[in-house]
Amino acid sequence: MVARSIFSTGIFFGSVLFGAFTPPETIRMVDTVIRGGTIYDGSGSPAFSGDIAIHNDTIVAIGNIGRTRGVTEIDARGLAVAPGFINMLSWADKTLLLDGRAMSDITQGITLEVMGEGWSPGPVKRRSSEKGDSLWTTLGGYFDWLSQKGFSPNVASFVGHTSVRNVVLGYENVTPTASQLEEMKRLVAQAMEDGALGLGTSLIYPPASYAKTEELIALAKVAASYGGMYITHMRSEADFIVDAVDEALVIGREANIPVEIYHLKVNMARNWNKLDIVLHKIDSAQRAGMKVTANMYPYAASATGLTSRLPNWIQEGGARAMRKKLLNPRLRKKVLYEMANGIPYKNSDPADVMLLAFASDSLNTLYKGKRLDEVARLHGRDPDETVIDLIVEDKSRIETVYFLISEDNVRRIIQLPYVSFGTDAGSLANTPTFEGWSVHPRAYGTFPRVLAKYVREEKLLTLEEAIRRMTSLPASNLNLEKRGLLKPGWYADVVVFDPDSIQDHATFEDPAQYSTGILHVFVNGTLVLYNGAHTGALSGRVIRGRAYEAGALRADE
Repeated sequence: MVARSIFSTGIFFGSVLFGAFTPPETIRMVDTVIRGGTIYDGSGSPAFSGDIAIHNDTIVAIGNIGRTRGVTEIDARGLAVAPGFINMLSWADKTLLLDGRAMSDITQGITLEVMGEGWSPGPVKRRSSEKGDSLWTTLGGYFDWLSQKGFSPNVASFVGHTSVRNVVLGYENVTPTASQLEEMKRLVAQAMEDGALGLGTSLIYPPASYAKTEELIALAKVAASYGGMYITHMRSEADFIVDAVDEALVIGREANIPVEIYHLKVNMARNWNKLDIVLHKIDSAQRAGMKVTANMYPYAASATGLTSRLPNWIQEGGARAMRKKLLNPRLRKKVLYEMANGIPYKNSDPADVMLLAFASDSLNTLYKGKRLDEVARLHGRDPDETVIDLIVEDKSRIETVYFLISEDNVRRIIQLPYVSFGTDAGSLANTPTFEGWSVHPRAYGTFPRVLAKYVREEKLLTLEEAIRRMTSLPASNLNLEKRGLLKPGWYADVVVFDPDSIQDHATFEDPAQYSTGILHVFVNGTLVLYNGAHTGALSGRVIRGRAYEAGALRADE
């Protein structure tokens, strides 16, 4: 579809847009009109045909907008018009500093990046860019610096429990003293006043895995006092997933805080049937009055570091200490025993489990894109020995794809009415800046994949319902103001796409491929994507939690 500009000599009176009497001959001018689209307002209600008028950063009229004209008009006949999509699990905090256009996400229709899965941009002991021109120690400081750089999508963040723990306790496996816990609570409170949406945890990874439930409850209570959410990568997604769900629900009850589960899934074939128990526990908590929600990515493979194959105790003290310990023959033998018995593969063949996606050392880049069994043959040792050797030699966590999820479970979870979506990835671009980066196809394809595969092809949910779960559901869970729906007076984050042709193209073999079918994207009323091409506009804003205003008022006192 072709966009066109229309200029009119009609006089625009601001009050006209908000209900004042308009003489029949008066043409009301606004910045943009999206004409004739099928409007999915984000509520899940049936779609309807109509126009949308946008002025400045706001939707001012929807439906039959009379004699309103736009300086720019978009012909949306035959296209779907929806609120911008909300990425509930984004790692764009670093990538936006490198390229604020967020190409891989804008081309998916994403207009809000939500960060903070355990690690958040603040608090930190110090933060500097590669050029040495950026310093911040708080989440608010990061927001301020990012705002100076400019970026296309809106951004928001939880305060990461791992970040808080790292500032106060480092990578040590210790329980905080009373004074240390008070300092951690202070850091959470400061982040909430800086605009954090709640507390985010990632309990499967050290050093967060060293935290006891009581520590998490204490910090979640602070977030709850500011109206925040507790969002968690649970302590287990495999053998101990039932216990992990119980812990998340205990934290929610004790802290009196809403709970969201990151990338809901069950890993390893022997555990797949535990999804019934997991969903029963969530349903029971919801019936008891607890607010429990979840998000997911629509793929049957996850991605994380090869270091996740190692026991947590060997990772205590950080990466450098871990590599030194792995050189100790006695400790190495113990690690190998636990890898074989405590952290087994889905089945006996690691070829079904892993794909080495990225390694930093020149030797290990030879293994990129290969399954672990093939790498082990090239390396001349068994898979577990090879894992340890690679981690020691490469001096990185070695990004790895794990094929551990049941596609049937993906289909079940995607139909749950309380599940939203996230890429669990940075916002990337096919430019030299990101050449050689580890990429899971979810970074480029998550939202179009839902709309193409699970809506259009498999018909597991309606388009109205899918859009609701990409827009108003997460916006409501996050207590965002005037976002997530197409309504007059609400912010103009809008996506125009072709439901018949929208398609993800990213694969595990070739993941860095942009999705197609998203034609136009508006962020705060500004056209960021036009006919599938980025306009270069950097109209994104920091969206802060409601506690920010209270913190700002106290700072001014």
